[in-house]
Amino acid sequence: MIRYIKIIILFGFFFHSMWISGQIDTVEIKEIAVSGQRSPSIYSELNRVVTVIRKEQIRNAPVQSLQEILEYAVNVDVRQRGDFGVQADISIRGGSFEQTLILLNGIKINDPQTGHHNLNIPIDINSIERIEILQGPGSRVFGPNAFSGAINIITKPKESNNVNLVLTGGEHGYYKTNLSGSLRLGKADNFISIGRSGSNGYIENTDFGISNFFYHGSVTFAHANLDVQAGYQDKAFGANSFYTPKYPNQYEHTKTTLASIKLTTGNKIKISPLIYWRRHQDRFELFRDNPAVWYTGHNYHLTDIYGAEVNFIFNTNLGKTAVGLDFRSENILSNVLGESTGDTLDVPGEPAGFFTRRKSRENISLFLEQNIIVKKFSASAGILTNWNTDFDWNIYTGIDMSYKITRDAKIYASINQSLRIPTFTDLYYVGPTNVGNPHLKPEEAITYELGTKYQKQFFHGHLSFFRRNGKNMIDWVRLPDSLKWESKNITQIITRGFEIAGSLGVNRLFNKSFPIKYIKLSYSFLETEKQSGEYISVYILDYLKHKLNLEIEHSLYKNLGASWKITFQDRAGTYTDFTTGQEKSYEPFLLINSRLFWNKETYTIFVEASNLLNTQYFDLSNVGMPGRWIRFGGSVNLNLGK
Repeated sequence: MIRYIKIIILFGFFFHSMWISGQIDTVEIKEIAVSGQRSPSIYSELNRVVTVIRKEQIRNAPVQSLQEILEYAVNVDVRQRGDFGVQADISIRGGSFEQTLILLNGIKINDPQTGHHNLNIPIDINSIERIEILQGPGSRVFGPNAFSGAINIITKPKESNNVNLVLTGGEHGYYKTNLSGSLRLGKADNFISIGRSGSNGYIENTDFGISNFFYHGSVTFAHANLDVQAGYQDKAFGANSFYTPKYPNQYEHTKTTLASIKLTTGNKIKISPLIYWRRHQDRFELFRDNPAVWYTGHNYHLTDIYGAEVNFIFNTNLGKTAVGLDFRSENILSNVLGESTGDTLDVPGEPAGFFTRRKSRENISLFLEQNIIVKKFSASAGILTNWNTDFDWNIYTGIDMSYKITRDAKIYASINQSLRIPTFTDLYYVGPTNVGNPHLKPEEAITYELGTKYQKQFFHGHLSFFRRNGKNMIDWVRLPDSLKWESKNITQIITRGFEIAGSLGVNRLFNKSFPIKYIKLSYSFLETEKQSGEYISVYILDYLKHKLNLEIEHSLYKNLGASWKITFQDRAGTYTDFTTGQEKSYEPFLLINSRLFWNKETYTIFVEASNLLNTQYFDLSNVGMPGRWIRFGGSVNLNLGK
């Protein structure tokens, strides 16, 4: 415990010294509106912890995918299978990977089949304007499944015409190409991105190929804005031991299509209706080749999500009020998941595939939120009433409060309820090593949080303590003498933790010519109390007990610079070593990634390496992660004017 206290003291001195230095700072920065509550507010007014990763931080980072940049966010656990966005599970503050809501420009894109597909998003990392990460429950803001947090990925068409080309190559046959551009036509701003990446794999059966297409358009009228987006992704990859080490020669092919239209209009009363659709198609092969004699065929799944929302935001004597209605229809066709159709249906694009099962469910949510600011005190309170065709009515409430103790510092507290509806895999999947449970109940929790936030033009940071009391928690578990993993409602899990984080814009503190651009440092600690008997867990009980992140970007000579991303992770829980059959604890590990870059106005050249120390480690049991991986590339950006 002493070493954790020392870390907090170290951060305390870091925060305090920056506060003292800040008394003479006069630099201004532009505030942005973020989605930490039902009615978007500027970052400094939020009563919750929302981490924002901006485009300028992504540009020079030694990463190639969204999954990799999220690896360095405070209290975010990214458990990758492979690398470069092939397949990854993401969780926040010790939740499971099913408990994080993923949004693209505010549109919910979680997959009802399984959270393993939540990050199948048809965008390139170069297309991202910023990423907003809500730490903690968001059910009363975003609806079901924002159980332990939410991640909103923002893209934005540029207001000037431009073309950008990115080319990257590296070891293990890695390549990546992306061509994007913005075009203004009258009042319409248009952004298009198309890209392809792939690799031969770092070990046998880890090859992959990913194609992305994405369009985002925005039309501005006198008192209205129309926002349109559409995308398509085709991803195929060798899945060596991804889901079970017993059959390492697995293979998966997924296709994702999405589209949405959103209108924002009104003056005194802002009205925002939207509609969206997402389709995900998956072919999973337990045997990529040379199948066992008992193997009857591949698993085929197709999910369709249809959704509609309308939000009203207006001011009253009490402050800002937000009311919203959300409808979502989730549908699956499969030969494994759901209820028998009594017939067979052809699988689109798969001559050998047939659907024999299906399931549909609808979800309606009604939101009400009230925001008030009285001098130094502010609060945001809300209620969500939710109805699901399979799980009836539920009501969830929450309140976030803060008090400014100085112009730049505040203390805050929150109490929020949350829920998570089981996926179709939780309910119905039956395989060689897994058994689903159609009688599962939704997960529920109440989370308490207390903390302090500090924001200056060149520095912002927070310290928070939280406790989540969860009941009916869903996990894949087994008894020590069993080989079958079963989905069950674990009776109760109490998660406690704290996190401390700070981001210092060094060249804002001194001057733009100072060699260090920024330093970001964060540490998080988690522990759980569980009532799960003798069960061994795959996900919920395997959490990051300690996570320490350090990020630095600095210049070396003229336009030559470097960035460093360092993370130390120590995971609780155990896994069964498939080679020995013995139960093992996860070993802590240190990862260092770095990029060396030469930036000019119209082009960039870089060389980067991930896992510089060539560390051998596991994010998930028996799935060995890549060692040192060197890549190089560049980009050309042509500004064609307005």
